[in-house]
Amino acid sequence: MPKKIEHCSLNMKELLVGMKDTSELMLDLAYSAVIYDDEDIAEEVLRLEEKVDTLEYHMKITAMQAARSIDDAHQLSGVLKAASAAENIANAAGDIANIVRLKMGIPPVLKADIREAEETVTRVTIEPDSPIIGKTLGELKLETETGMGVIAIRQGSSWIYDPELDTSVLAGDILFARGHDEGLPLFTELVTGKPFVKRELKPSRTIDDLEKAVDIVIEMKNKSELSVGLAYSAVLFYNKEIADEVRILEEEMDQMKYDLQHWVLESAKYMDDVDQLRGLLHLANASEYISDAAYEIADIVLREIELHPIFMMAVRESDEVISMINVFDCSPIVNKTLGELELSTETGMYIMAVKRGSRWIYRPSARTRIIGDDVLIARGSHEGEAQLLEMTACPVELKNT
Repeated sequence: MPKKIEHCSLNMKELLVGMKDTSELMLDLAYSAVIYDDEDIAEEVLRLEEKVDTLEYHMKITAMQAARSIDDAHQLSGVLKAASAAENIANAAGDIANIVRLKMGIPPVLKADIREAEETVTRVTIEPDSPIIGKTLGELKLETETGMGVIAIRQGSSWIYDPELDTSVLAGDILFARGHDEGLPLFTELVTGKPFVKRELKPSRTIDDLEKAVDIVIEMKNKSELSVGLAYSAVLFYNKEIADEVRILEEEMDQMKYDLQHWVLESAKYMDDVDQLRGLLHLANASEYISDAAYEIADIVLREIELHPIFMMAVRESDEVISMINVFDCSPIVNKTLGELELSTETGMYIMAVKRGSRWIYRPSARTRIIGDDVLIARGSHEGEAQLLEMTACPVELKNT
C-alpha cells in the first residue's frame, strides 16, 4: 500500500531548492553505483526518487494555494514546469541506478571512461592513517583546494547527503565526491595522504568493437549534464541564446542515441555476453531523457513564459550556484588559457560557456584563451563563486593621497 503523504511545512522556494539539489545529487550517486557496482547506493537513489516525487506533489499543492490571479497562474506555470523537469531528472537517475539493481552488464571500459569524463564522481574510504580524520569539511576546503566537492558521506549503514561545512570526517567514512576530472588526483592525495595511482584497465578482445559505442555514451553523459546547467542558466538570466543551445543539444542527443543503437547492434555479434549491451543502451536512454528534461526548463524562455521571482531565488540558494561574470580588459585572467588558469581546481567552478561578442563558446577547452569583454557562465559552490570573482576582478591600485 502506498504511503500516506503527510502535510509539508516547506514553502515553494524550499521545495524547489530541495527538488533541484536532490535530483542532481541522485545523478551523481547513480553514476557512482554504476562505477562501483554498488547495490546499496542504487537503493539509496531509488529512495531519494520517492522523496522527489513527494516534493513535486507538495509543489503542486503549494502553487495552487499561491495562485490568486491569472497573472500568478502564468508565472507559477513556469515554476511547475521546472519542478516537473527536476522530477524527470530524478527519474532518469533512478533508471541509471536500475542498471545495477537489475544486474545489467556494463563493459569495464565504460566504467573507466566515466571516471575520466568532464565531470566525474569518485569514492574514497578514509583509512585510520588518513591526515584528514577529525577535520571538518569547512577546514579542509576540498572543493576550492582540489575542485572536487563531497556530495555524500556513508558512515556504516547511515548516509549524510550534502554534508555541511561543520561535518567532521571520521575513520571508516566513505566519501563520495564530484568535480572536474583534473581534480581527482589532488582530491585522492589530500584525503588519503598517499600518491594517486591511476587504475589501468586490461583490455579484452571486445573492447575495440565497443569503443565507438562507449565514446558515444560518455559524450551523451557530458552533453546531458551540460544541458541541465545551461538550461538553468537560460532561465536564471532569461537568455534565449542559451535556451536555444539547449534545444540544439537535445536534437544532437537524439541523433547520438540513434548512432549508439546502430553501433551496439554491430558490436553484438562479437560479444560473448550481450547483457553488457543492455547496460549501454539503458545508460544512453537515461542521458537522452535528462537532455529532454533540460529542454523542458529552457522551453520556459523559448516560449517567453513570465517566471515567478521565486525560481531565481531558488536557483541562487541551491547547493550549486550559476554565475555570469564579465571579464574586463584589466582582469588578471585576460590572455590566459583556461588550462593555465586551472579554474576548476583552483575554485571548484566549472566554465560551461564563454560569450565573446555575439558568439558563444560552449564547453570551452583548456586551450580557450580569455580575452577582454568575455562573459563567463560558470557553476559551482558559493565559496567557489567568491573565489572566481576575486580571481577575475581587476586589481585595485592604491594612490598616494
